[in-house]
Parts: sequence; C-alpha cells; structure tokens
Amino acid sequence: MSARVAVLGLGAMGLPMATALARTFDVVAYDIADERVGLAVEAGATGAASVAEACTGTDVVVVGVRDGAQLDALVLGDGGVAASLPAGAVVVVTSTVGEDAVRSTAAALAARGILTVDAPVSGGPVRAGTGDLLVMVGADDDALAAARPVLDALSSSLTVVGGIGAGQQLKTVNQLLCGIHTAAASEALALAHRLGLDLDACIEVLGQGAAASFMLADRGPRIAQQLRGETPPLRSRLDVIGKDMGIVGDLTRRLKVATPVAAAAEQLYRQVSAAGLDAADDSVVATRLLREETW
Repeated sequence: MSARVAVLGLGAMGLPMATALARTFDVVAYDIADERVGLAVEAGATGAASVAEACTGTDVVVVGVRDGAQLDALVLGDGGVAASLPAGAVVVVTSTVGEDAVRSTAAALAARGILTVDAPVSGGPVRAGTGDLLVMVGADDDALAAARPVLDALSSSLTVVGGIGAGQQLKTVNQLLCGIHTAAASEALALAHRLGLDLDACIEVLGQGAAASFMLADRGPRIAQQLRGETPPLRSRLDVIGKDMGIVGDLTRRLKVATPVAAAAEQLYRQVSAAGLDAADDSVVATRLLREETW
C-alpha cells in the first residue's frame, strides 16, 4: 500500500500497532517520549518530532492516547491534528475515551473536512503487534472506507456497530467485563497463594475449565509474579483499567443501570490507585488483597 499512516501515541498499544502497520504501510510515528519514537523507528517507521510533522502528507492518522483529555489536547491543541491534516484525511481513534469525547472530537474535525472513525481496540499489546486485534467500529461509510485498509491490517475481527460513539459504547461494555474479570482473577489467585497452592499450576488448571477467561490467561502469570514478590513486565497500567472502569461507572449511572459487581471492581482499582500504584502493572491489585489494611 502507498498510503502514508501516522501513529500518534506510542504507548503499550500504540507502539505495537505502529509495528504491525509498518509491515504494510509507510508509517510515521510520534510520541512525547523520544525513546518510544526510537523503538518505532527500529520497527520500520519514520520518526517525527511533532504532531504537525507526522500529519504532513498523511492519509490516515491512528491515535492511541490514555484518555479524553489527551485526545482533546492532541487533536485540538496548538499544532495538533485538526490544524495539521488536510481535508479528506481520516483520524482513527483506537483508545477507550468514552462516547462523549469521541463525538466531540469528530465534530471538531468534521468542521475542517476531516473524517473520524471511532475504533477502540481490544486484545492487548502482543495481539496488537501481530495485527490480531478485535476492533469495534463506529463510523459513517465514507470514513470507514478511507480507514478500512488500516483497520484490516490491525485486526483479525472487525465489527461495525453504528455511527460515531457506538464503538466506544461497545468498548465500554467490553471493559466492564475486563475490569471485573481482572479483579476476579486477582482475588482467585490471592486465595490460591494464601492456601499455599502452586500458582502456575492453578492458572493452567483453571484455564482448562469453566473458570477460564482471557483476563485470567493474560494477567494470571503476572499476578503470580506479583504474589511471589517478583516484578512482572509492565503491560497494562493500573490507571488505565481504573480510567476504563470510571467510564463504565459514569455511563451506567447516567443510564440508571445497576452494576454492583463493576462498581466493586472500580472501587478496588481506586483503592490501589490511592496507594500510589497508578504506574504499576494492574496485576499489582492481587498483592493489595493480602494486606491487612485492605480490611
């Protein structure tokens, strides 16, 4: 493909997405952290020193940010995406930012003739690097057509669920389950650890029965490392899952849907955040469950 694709935000998901796209497209990558740009360059991308530089001559921009505030700053700030992209280009928002944030961004971009695709992703960094993500899309036909080659390169499963905001809605439902499943995996393995069971064996056995879940398989080995006093690799920051569960909470309260299990998980993440562990891998939750002050 000859299309030029900019990837803005090279965090846990952005960097492997840039890596996957660089196998097919001319990719230019930008992040506020120079070392992340360097890693993208090693993976085959061209580095950019600014958002404006990354957007110059670009057909598709893939945005990977932490939250709605970062999205707003990246797209609408001075020298941001809106001011740098030509009319007819398309911005693909892959982050979980909530429906209000993505609709606001899309409206601002539309005023400049720029298309938007609401395309939050799920699957984790490893699958992002192999183009094996689940993508939940909200977009009109023109925007989807413009971004489709890029979306196909990132995904093994792509579902169009409606217009702008619908992708975020489905991702919020997804994150409700992910947040609960991560908390449940932490509780189960904390109990197994207190019982003196072999954690690796527990993960293997549980993964073969009715208790299996993606989050147990993905987080389980890192939870086991945390419980053994080891330091696992940082794959999924605590403040990210906490932010996502905050989006779940805000939406369910607005719609008056009772979600007591999700609310309990959200409070657990807040408790661990209050302990100063926002930047830790979210598997750290399990260690807090065994501390006396938890109770």
